[in-house]
Amino acid sequence: MLDGSMGPILFAGLVAIAIAGVVFAFMLPYASGDRAKDKRVQGVTENRTRKLGTAAADQQSSRKKSVADTLKEIDTRAKAKEKVTLRLQLQRAGLQITPRDFHIASAIAGVVSFGVVYGGLHAPFMGGVVAAFLGCMGLPRWYLGKMVKRRQAKFLAELANAIDVVVRGVKSGLPLNECLQVIARESPEPLAGEFREVVEQQRLGVTLGEALDRMCDRLPLAEVRFLAIVIGIQQQAGGNLSEALGNLSGVLRDRFRMQLKIKALSAEAKASAMVLASLPPGVMFMVYLTSPDYIMPLFTTMMGRFMIAVGACWMLTGILVMRKMINFKF
Repeated sequence: MLDGSMGPILFAGLVAIAIAGVVFAFMLPYASGDRAKDKRVQGVTENRTRKLGTAAADQQSSRKKSVADTLKEIDTRAKAKEKVTLRLQLQRAGLQITPRDFHIASAIAGVVSFGVVYGGLHAPFMGGVVAAFLGCMGLPRWYLGKMVKRRQAKFLAELANAIDVVVRGVKSGLPLNECLQVIARESPEPLAGEFREVVEQQRLGVTLGEALDRMCDRLPLAEVRFLAIVIGIQQQAGGNLSEALGNLSGVLRDRFRMQLKIKALSAEAKASAMVLASLPPGVMFMVYLTSPDYIMPLFTTMMGRFMIAVGACWMLTGILVMRKMINFKF
């Protein structure tokens, strides 16, 4: 048995030993040099990581600068070529005619429209003049615009497949020019014709980047511009062309699917707009067929003509508003 006076002394000794152990555990790394070793290792690791991070950041910054310069150059060229000539429109439509032939065909259409309205329908002379103006200036250019849009839609429908051909060819070891020749030989029109033009321009000494820029002029589409940018950057900065074109092909397919989805979702709104736009003239025509004497004052009196003009203006405004609401940009 320990004496009562020894208990506090023994407790104080145990506490001192515990404190000494804690202090020794904290001071051991400093005394043995492990702390200094850890600091040196950490410093070397941080320096290496900083160097690797700086190199990666410099490489990424260089790529971003290259992309920005390419986009700026393309924007500058696009702004310099904003004026679209009639010859370029005919090329975009895929028509092998000259502007002179187009003007002759437009004049013939104007004369025919005047003869049909003034001579056939016995309309007033001013009505024949308006019909001649629309037949000469409006109808041919409207049809030309429809042909351009139809050709661009056909081109976009096959562009992703053509890019996949290039990706598979590059992965198998074929040069890019050979892949473009395969597209020019085996793809459907108008894709084959456009790439055939690119291949022929290269044979004449034009660089691939410039040939693709000319194709962008003939096909002013964002997808074609993406293709020109990807190939241009790969030629300037290098990199894995097959991977870049594979990603581009996936993006183009996603855009095409989104376009089809938007058309499907907006089909009901477009049908409603067409019904609302055709309802007033349809009702007027049916009333004219059933009771012509009832509706003829609209065409024979000054007040009736004024009401028709005001109603036509309001109808045009409504049609433009509905068209703006159902056209989606993506």
